[in-house]
Amino acid sequence: MPDPSRHDYVVVGGGIVGAATARALTLRFPGKRVLLLDKEPGFGRHQTGHNSGVIHSGIYYAPGSLKAELCRAGAAATERFAEEHGIPWQRIGKLLVATTPAEVAGMHALAERAEVNRIPATLLTAAELREREPHIAGLGALHLTSTGITDYGRINVALAGLVEQAGGTLMTGTAVTGVRETGSEVVLATTSGDVVADYVVYCAGIQADRVAAMAGVDVDFAMIPFRGEYYDVRPERADLARTLIYPIPDPELPFLGVHLTPTVDGGLNVGPNAVLGLAREGYPKFSFDRRDALDIARFPGIWQVARSNVRTGARELWNSLSKRGYLKLCQKYCPELRLEDLTPREAGIRAQAVMRDGSFVHDFLLRETPRGLHVVNAPSPAATSALPIADEIVRRVALAQGA
Repeated sequence: MPDPSRHDYVVVGGGIVGAATARALTLRFPGKRVLLLDKEPGFGRHQTGHNSGVIHSGIYYAPGSLKAELCRAGAAATERFAEEHGIPWQRIGKLLVATTPAEVAGMHALAERAEVNRIPATLLTAAELREREPHIAGLGALHLTSTGITDYGRINVALAGLVEQAGGTLMTGTAVTGVRETGSEVVLATTSGDVVADYVVYCAGIQADRVAAMAGVDVDFAMIPFRGEYYDVRPERADLARTLIYPIPDPELPFLGVHLTPTVDGGLNVGPNAVLGLAREGYPKFSFDRRDALDIARFPGIWQVARSNVRTGARELWNSLSKRGYLKLCQKYCPELRLEDLTPREAGIRAQAVMRDGSFVHDFLLRETPRGLHVVNAPSPAATSALPIADEIVRRVALAQGA
């Protein structure tokens, strides 16, 4: 009789990338025993369950790059998956709004990039912008028709369900506390007892560095939590935008700026900003975790990040502390928005991999052992690209095993 604690493949971490990877393993290796394991009571409780629900087009990425290709393929795959599984989605488009002459130059650069990346885009004058979105103001805008919205939490749960339907096993409420890898197997010590696998894929998100260290990997990076703080717009003001409204992003930063996002349930939210967090999984404002804060302080790369981004960091912190400062960011392109229109919404936390030299990781960051693959950083936006990212991960697993 097969040992129920032994599996051919275990995926640690049941966010959308982990769930998509477990599903891809069942498709690539039918009949193999696949386990999807998560420490939370359900799947997608962290980054996946706290994102803005945008199906991105991939305009921000270098032409021909893996990130650009994965994002474009991921958008199409996400729409198909949502349609097939009865999950709400809409292709509502995005407006990248320029409010200064410098942003106008950035807008034109993005238009050129869109053309190279084969993303349908149209430059709009200020008058054309106002005609399309009467409550939005700017010197011009770049209109992307292919951007959409969905509910990634529901997609995450559906992916996990498909793993189970294919004969895989789902395990929640189970944290990995140790990893022992030998030439023939991997033994995961967990809060529910030992789990044995022939091969493990680790999709641990914000805990990726700690899990990698458990597995004996030389960790030359740290997972730094950046809080993305949101507000909901009062329901009676949800008509301020019918399209996704984004600022022109700062090319030096991995964040896209505060934007207006219609949601699939008919709401409208504003955000996120990007503030260094002092708790990896603390979503309420002013969350603090002593171990997390000490780990950040001890990591040399964070001090280089701080030195390189003093003004940006101070501005983001002020906007976090001041609702009026946050509002001012939004009023650059939505002048009708008022303080009383903004109501609290739970923050999200972005798991940003940072190297020891203080550089942000913008692409895949993988660490491998003979019987394990640690997905430290998956190209952003990982939710949009989760399905093709999972295929790429499984391709690498197959190569590692000679399968």
